[in-house]
Amino acid sequence: MFQCITYQLEAGVAVITLNRPEVMNALSTLLRAEMLAAVLRAGSQARVLVMTGAGRAFCSGQDLGDASGPLDLERVLNEEYVPLLKAITDCPIPTISAVQGAAAGAGANLALAADVVIAAESASFIQAFTRIGLVPDAGGSYWLPRQIGLARAMGAVLFADKVTARQAMDWGMIYECVPDQDFSAHWRARARALAQGPTLAYLGVKTALRASFGNDLDQQLALEARLQGECGATEDFREGVAAFLEKRAAQFRGK
Repeated sequence: MFQCITYQLEAGVAVITLNRPEVMNALSTLLRAEMLAAVLRAGSQARVLVMTGAGRAFCSGQDLGDASGPLDLERVLNEEYVPLLKAITDCPIPTISAVQGAAAGAGANLALAADVVIAAESASFIQAFTRIGLVPDAGGSYWLPRQIGLARAMGAVLFADKVTARQAMDWGMIYECVPDQDFSAHWRARARALAQGPTLAYLGVKTALRASFGNDLDQQLALEARLQGECGATEDFREGVAAFLEKRAAQFRGK
């Protein structure tokens, strides 16, 4: 069905693999459309979504050869990138970016749109926009200052320096940096763990943490109370309490 990505679903884990290794998984119009369809499918079929790349890179960013004439970048961003990025950030299940090799330009910021970023130690993140006379897009100007602070974000973008996976973890840009030999097994284990967890609580976590940037304390406390009330009425909460009292592993069903 897909030409530029692969989609696999197993044991509640949906894996979307960007599959244009010959161009380091550069983002074409078709790839973005297929990825959007796959993210929406995962949101209704799976309990966790993983995005990764085939070959030696996660994603090299916008495919600059994917047009017969000059790129209308404003249109491309509004019509093709924004729906995809919103689908990822609004996805009702946890999302993971599993990054190997380079994540550059829009490819780096696509990775950062996920809830959790796990990178191989040899991976790198490059805000390459100024190298071709552009500003950061695909959400980079939103995520980076919030994740690593204005000073580091400004330097990373202005100089277009390569940020290693270890730096990215130390700065708070990503969650984990994993030795290359352990990378595949590690992100798969992380995905399986989330797939076995309390899906509705995870959605509440995503809602609460993302809302905190725009809320004052009173608003955030009220949101916490509402979300906790909703979670407290679920079968997952009852199962979690029962498992705790019975000293066994909980069997969550996402209800």
